[in-house]
Amino acid sequence: MELSKILSIGGKPGLYKHIAQSKTGIVIESIVDGKKSSAFASEQISSLNDISIFTNDEDVKLEDVFKNIYEKEEGKKAISPKSSSNDIKAYFESVLPDYDKDRVYVSDMKKVIKWYNTLAENNILDFSKEEEKENNEDKKED
Repeated sequence: MELSKILSIGGKPGLYKHIAQSKTGIVIESIVDGKKSSAFASEQISSLNDISIFTNDEDVKLEDVFKNIYEKEEGKKAISPKSSSNDIKAYFESVLPDYDKDRVYVSDMKKVIKWYNTLAENNILDFSKEEEKENNEDKKED
């Protein structure tokens, strides 16, 4: 899974794939419906690869949180982001037990779960290649 090409854009719902660079910004494609549009430098554009979640120790990359959810759900969708706040907190704690309860808000958790579900529904989550890579690296060390 290449999260560096998956973008969240402030003011626009959903997630987008980075398609190409243009003179005035970038060309993006909606993950949900495949519609192409432009995003401009003045918009708040974040690559999912650059997002981390606060924990009590060091920050955890969003990709690692997605991997924890993927393993818990066996590649299927997570709970609904419209679940109750208590259910969301309990679920998030089950996938990231040491998240910083003072700095990670329920709205952040809902967004992470919504993003995960969007990626899962569109078959973008694939950790099998990473597991193969890790297994190959472990064999080289032996």
